[in-house]
Order: sequence, then structure tokens, then C-alpha cells
Amino acid sequence: MAVVALVMILGPNGFVRVRRLTTGSMRRAVCRSGANAWPIRLRANAGQQTLNIAEEPSSLQTRFATRIIRNWSLDLSARLLNIIGAATSAGAYSPGQEQAPAAFRRHGLAEALASRGRTVRDDGDVASFRWRPDPSQPQTMNLEAVRHACDLVASHVATAIAAQEDVLVLGGDCTVELGTVAGANAAGARIGLVYIDFDADLNTPDTSDGALDWTGVAHLLNIRGCEPSLARLGPIRPMLVPQQLLYFGVENITPPEAAAIRDNAIKVISREEALSDIEVATARAADWAARFDCVLIHFDVDALSFVDFPIAENVRRCDGLKLEDAAFALKQLTALPQWRGLTITEVNPAHAPDESAAFARLNEVLADALG
Repeated sequence: MAVVALVMILGPNGFVRVRRLTTGSMRRAVCRSGANAWPIRLRANAGQQTLNIAEEPSSLQTRFATRIIRNWSLDLSARLLNIIGAATSAGAYSPGQEQAPAAFRRHGLAEALASRGRTVRDDGDVASFRWRPDPSQPQTMNLEAVRHACDLVASHVATAIAAQEDVLVLGGDCTVELGTVAGANAAGARIGLVYIDFDADLNTPDTSDGALDWTGVAHLLNIRGCEPSLARLGPIRPMLVPQQLLYFGVENITPPEAAAIRDNAIKVISREEALSDIEVATARAADWAARFDCVLIHFDVDALSFVDFPIAENVRRCDGLKLEDAAFALKQLTALPQWRGLTITEVNPAHAPDESAAFARLNEVLADALG
């Protein structure tokens, strides 16, 4: 039996770093078989967007062929939490989100988690890119930077989940979720993704406006018209099938997205339903998620009311979730024994009237949910 020691070190940036020492090396020799694949085929209506299921091994699969061991501790405090920074706004509409991971750390995220008894290891920022216009690829701006960031996030997530550890991915724009899902797939996990967002992100490059963060879910599902190099990031393609996706708090849905949701029977808990009764909506989401071995949560802060809590990349004055409602949902969903990862995206520190106060509140929400 391997002996494991966790050594907490206060780093120069003021956040807690944890070194994990073990007498036995982690076994990664068991290759991923077809047992975890999803043998689901979807028939399309003529003329509608459909899912393409194929597939060849990806570079991530070649580097990471592991099977998750499902004997997780149900005690959050007993599981190591990996903080992974994805300081990129490559897929966004403008700069700002690349500053979010540093702001979370600067305002005490790790300390807030440690105060709840959570042991953390901060892997730093695995990717860094500031948005810039890309006229050479008007429909897929900054594609190479998006793909590079997702590949790095995927490798770190795969390592953590294969080691039976949890992940908190600090984005960044919404494309970061591609890396989180690809990494969980590489670790052999049977995933359910709760996607908390105001937008559906189901556009493809030919129905979008060049910003890839409006296309993230389409690439996860391998909707026809996606950029192949993003859709094949993970070891399986599609990275998710519709039965593995639940929208929570969504409102802004374009006609092509609505057709894809309808034709593929994707589960939706709308913004109206969440605003009407957050407890009932959250209970429905938790019931749905409980069927999976690995629950991932995507939290785009665009789901929040910008007037109530201005922090998101998008400054729409729409009625969204209160921060307290989002905090309740996150706390209930991360309490599920199957929860393994949370990715937070679209935070723009420049939009906060008082950065210190805003991140103090956000860090408390995360610490309450993950601690």
C-alpha cells in the first residue's frame, strides 16, 4: 500500500501550494477500452444539424490512455483539489478573461479553500493568451491558441482525475471547457456535464461570428460544421453525446441552436425555471447528474444578472441568476458523490466596480461549494 503525504507550503504569491509525495508511482498502464465508449447513433432529420460519430485516436489519447478507478472518497476534504489556470481569452470577443485566474488567486481563493479544510494544489496557469483580432481566420479567430490552451488543460485534468483528485479550472473563455471534458474522457470517466450559462454555445463557425467561445458545446457534440481540430481534442469523438449534457439557466438560444436542442433531445432547465424556484431547478439537475460516474460543472458567469453582480464578459442588462442562487446550485451539485470538476469562465475583472469586493464574494462562493 502506498504511503501518501500532503505538505502545505505558503508560496510567494500568498496562496497555498500542496506537494503530494508517495512511495508508489501512480499506475497508468491500463489502456482505455471500448467499455466506456458511448455506442449511441443519432438519426438526423433531413437538413438539420446532426452529430457525427467516428473516430480515430487523438493525440491526447495517445499520450493519456488510462482508466479511472471508481473508489473515490465521498469526503471532499480528503480529496486533493487541483487548481488549473487557463488564462486565455483567445476564443472571446475582446480581452479581459485572461486576467481572471490571477485575480482569483490575488484575492485569496486558495486561502478561502484551505480555511474550509480543503487541501489544494495550484498548478499555475497552463496557458496564457490575450485576445486579438485574427483577420486571417474570420470564422475561427485565434484557432491555434484556443486549441493549444484546451490541449494543455486536458492533460492536467486527465492527470488529476486519473489520480482520483478533483479539479477547479479557472478560465478564460468558454472554449476552456473543451479541455476539461477532453481530459476527463482521457481518464476514462463516464461524464455528465451540467452547463450553467445564459447562452447555449451551440453555434458552429459558419453560423457564428468568428468568436469560438460561442461554439464550445457544438464542438463537444461534434455538430456538423464544427472545426475538426477542436472536435477531436479528446480520445473519443464526439466528446459528449446529447444524453450527457444538461443546460441550466440558459436563455439566449439562436434558431440553429434551438433546432439542435430539439432534434437531439438535449435536456434544458431554462433561466425562467431557475429564477422561479432555484431549489426545485437544482434538485432536477442533481437527479439528472446522479446517473454518471463523473459530474462536471461548467459555470459561465454570464448566467448571473450583470446589474446585480457585474463581473461577466458580457454586459447584457438581462435578468439573470443572483449570485446567491448560483451559489446554492453550485453547492448542491458539488455535493454529489460523482462530482469531479468545476470550470468557471467569462470572468472579466475589469467589469467589477470593486475588484477586491467582487472576488472576495466569488471566492467565498467557490470555497463554500468546494470546501
